[in-house]
Amino acid sequence: MNLHDQLGALESSLDTLLHGAAASERASDQSPAEATEAAPRQAPGAPDEPPALGGARQPDDSAAPAEPPGLNEPATLVVSRPEQNAIEMTIAGKTVKLSPEGVSELIEELSNVRASMSVEQPAGIAPGWRFAATKNPIMATQKYPNGDRLLVLRHGGHGWVPFTFSPNMVIELYAMLTKK
Repeated sequence: MNLHDQLGALESSLDTLLHGAAASERASDQSPAEATEAAPRQAPGAPDEPPALGGARQPDDSAAPAEPPGLNEPATLVVSRPEQNAIEMTIAGKTVKLSPEGVSELIEELSNVRASMSVEQPAGIAPGWRFAATKNPIMATQKYPNGDRLLVLRHGGHGWVPFTFSPNMVIELYAMLTKK
């Protein structure tokens, strides 16, 4: 199963958990008759729980369906590092182990999504911000017909990070880097 499938399964599990919590909150505000009418209807033969990672259904060890723990609690993300070249991410009880390639793919996907969000990154560096700097990174440049310049830097953690500069910004950057 590739990273997109694993993340999709985690997202699906999280969505199911959040929808269940929202339905539980709505049901507690309604009479029993209203709650029954508002309950989502499942297709005949549909599983009562989302499939586990890999599409396999978890075996049912009990006769009565178990209620997911902490329906009123928000799902949390737990990240652990079981070994040097892997991390494990757990959301709502579902765990995915990522290799260095999987971590790079996740960083790229998250970066692209974050860049498209309407709430921008803070303009200044927050006090106490932690970072891993890359000294003398590998870089590549490209010039566009309109005079803009593409600068791509290879960061040890983020991978290839691209920036496009207008001609005026190139001059400002040069001045900043050569200022004594």
